[in-house]
Amino acid sequence: MALILNIETATPVLSVALAKDGEVIALREENTQNRHSERITLFIRELLEECQVSHEDLDAVAISEGPGSYTGLRIGTSTVKGICYAQDIPLIAISTLKAMAWRMAIRWKKENNKKDVLFCPMIDARRMEVYSAFFDSANHQIRKVQADIIDENSYENFLAEKTVVFGGDGAGKCKEVIRSENAVFLDNIHPSSEAMAPIAETYFSNKNLADVAYFEPFYLKAFKAGKPKVKGLYD
Repeated sequence: MALILNIETATPVLSVALAKDGEVIALREENTQNRHSERITLFIRELLEECQVSHEDLDAVAISEGPGSYTGLRIGTSTVKGICYAQDIPLIAISTLKAMAWRMAIRWKKENNKKDVLFCPMIDARRMEVYSAFFDSANHQIRKVQADIIDENSYENFLAEKTVVFGGDGAGKCKEVIRSENAVFLDNIHPSSEAMAPIAETYFSNKNLADVAYFEPFYLKAFKAGKPKVKGLYD
């Protein structure tokens, strides 16, 4: 039973939720590409004021650990570490794809009767590449997170046996090329702190906590800085 601040910064969606006992009581969320650093502290302050609580009332902070944007993940990590250190409270790290899969499963159960399915949340990487993983209906991960190059043969071993539900901003790439009758696509699925809340509560209860000092986001790929688009800078 805990009051947990949940923060999602892995993609262009900035999402912050305050949850009590696993239930979201306040939420701020918007697509703010390249503005996470400007908006994150504002969102947190607004949520705490709306619910009439302070940082001192928090039992833990949960962060979406990736994979995703290098910059976004760094911003989220530095923010939650600052809160955890200042308040001496635990840090909870949740896979971005696991939270997406949980949201997909909840929506699927409301709209469909078929139960024996797999969920494949996807985050757009570049060109025809996505970050993905596979989860069953109970949100157990059955294939590790990895970067996949999408073509007409992608995931054929899974699709040959079960219905696979794809979702996320990377799923559109699959929709263009995968023709299997077992492939289903859910629209409007994105990483959200709202989906983190029930997972964070379970992790907190089970003492599945991250080490605040040593925690690092799961980038999946090494960061490569590009050249600034300023003419003559490298001439």
